[in-house]
Amino acid sequence: MDAKLYDVMNAQVTEEYLAAYLYRHLANEMTELGFDGAATWFIAQAQEEVEHAAKFTKHLQDRGQRVVLASIELDAPKIASLLEAFKASLEHEQKVTAEIRHIARVADEVGDLESRDTINWFLSEQVEEESSAQGIIDKLELVGNDGAGLLRIDEQLAQRGDN
Repeated sequence: MDAKLYDVMNAQVTEEYLAAYLYRHLANEMTELGFDGAATWFIAQAQEEVEHAAKFTKHLQDRGQRVVLASIELDAPKIASLLEAFKASLEHEQKVTAEIRHIARVADEVGDLESRDTINWFLSEQVEEESSAQGIIDKLELVGNDGAGLLRIDEQLAQRGDN
């Protein structure tokens, strides 16, 4: 594997763990605000990010590469609402999308066809991640500060843990 591609893929393993940390933080913030359904949703999202890190790790190890994790430092913002939490989620997913696109460009640049399936899976996954967060934001903006509406959305978010 080309060293440049190795570097960006190995760095992405840590980035996926950082995403898990962020989602656990958002879950904690939602619990503080009394939105247990959203907390459940963010916990499931955190677990999915750990699975993403494992997928990159497996790809690298299958290709004989050593995975080296970097330190994780999380800027843990105080979150005041469901809408703010999901906007933070969308912003983070957009950052991850940019990272995955960069990995794809590096793979193309160095002619690494063996990484294509893994990278394409992540590109498709990012479309889903951004769409999911945006859909929740759209609903939250629709209900505004209506308490009943917020509680209904929170109930729907809790169902993610049942899947």
